[in-house]
Amino acid sequence: MWQVKKLIDVCEVVAGQSPEGKYYNTDRIGLPFYQGKKEYGDKYLKPPVKWTSKVTKIALDGDILMSVRAPVGPINIATEEICIGRGLAAIRAKHIDQSFLYFFLLSIQKNLIGSDGAVFNSINKKQIESIRISLPTLEVQKQIVSKLDAIFSDIKKAKQNAEKNLENTGELFESFCQNSIFSKHTKPNCTVLDAAKKEKGSMRTGPFGSQLLKKEIVDNGIAVLGIDNTVNNEFKWGGQRFITPEKFEELSKFEVKPKDVLITIMGTCGRCAIVPDDIPKTINTKHICCITLDQSKCLPEYLHIYFLHHPIARKYLLIRAKGAIMAGLNMGIIKELPLVLPSIEEQRKLIDQVAFIKNETSRLKLVYTNKIKALDELKQSVLQQAFSGKL
Repeated sequence: MWQVKKLIDVCEVVAGQSPEGKYYNTDRIGLPFYQGKKEYGDKYLKPPVKWTSKVTKIALDGDILMSVRAPVGPINIATEEICIGRGLAAIRAKHIDQSFLYFFLLSIQKNLIGSDGAVFNSINKKQIESIRISLPTLEVQKQIVSKLDAIFSDIKKAKQNAEKNLENTGELFESFCQNSIFSKHTKPNCTVLDAAKKEKGSMRTGPFGSQLLKKEIVDNGIAVLGIDNTVNNEFKWGGQRFITPEKFEELSKFEVKPKDVLITIMGTCGRCAIVPDDIPKTINTKHICCITLDQSKCLPEYLHIYFLHHPIARKYLLIRAKGAIMAGLNMGIIKELPLVLPSIEEQRKLIDQVAFIKNETSRLKLVYTNKIKALDELKQSVLQQAFSGKL
């Protein structure tokens, strides 16, 4: 027989209280101090990074900690005696199995509802104490916990496998590119500059300094492309920035053309995208190197896949542009990038092969992403069954 009780009947709730900042330290003086969800691990708190020499409210080893400020509800378990700030409350099992309590709080953390029907932005001690819980006997509680531990262990293993497979899809794509698609194209025969159109400004960055002032950006007019238009290695309209038609006439040498290749050289460096055919009149900012190619020599789609995936390009950029984040990338480095340039017909074949592998790995990513989501939903479903007496 299950009985409905309030948490106050079976638990002690300790609301956190933050000491003054002057008592915080990293010298391990006093108790470890935790104040919110950002310090959570998967189930147990992360190792402490801050201590307090003045202790206000204490959570004991094994206490369940609830985040009481947005987001409200997420829980973790303390692994030692700690001081808790106002972003946390400690819930201490008294007349209830601690693990049963943990799973119950896990089951309700996404739908804690206030008296007005809205999800809490914060929750106080009294509101936590008034939460209702259906309780079987202690023996049944332990039986339910045993089943949940076994099921959650299996779900965790399945999720870890799915996450590893998801990670592997990206590695699989790069491996195909390097070891299969580009395996016969290993000898550079020119540079990116050689592939650019033979006209002044075919490789260019945007206006610098006083050429384009912040106050000259307006709400509508001629678009100005920036990093946000290339951040996912494909062209997308991001933040809208404009200049007047009159200002465009001053800066027309920076005009971006259809099929230009854009490479970011400031901020998030090394992103690459192709300008679409239907691009309206636009210019680019100084954060982007814009390349107009001689398309009788080099297709934009080929330079795009070469820059992002060819092992020669990746190795060159790693050395010249100061590591994986490409902090030192500039237009000079891009101009000198060694380029393996096969015939146009062969470029088209390589483009198609990369597109096919990319589509297949994207499909796999979706499969594993959906599996991870389904496993998370399964956990909630199992919890709902457990606390309705159906497990």
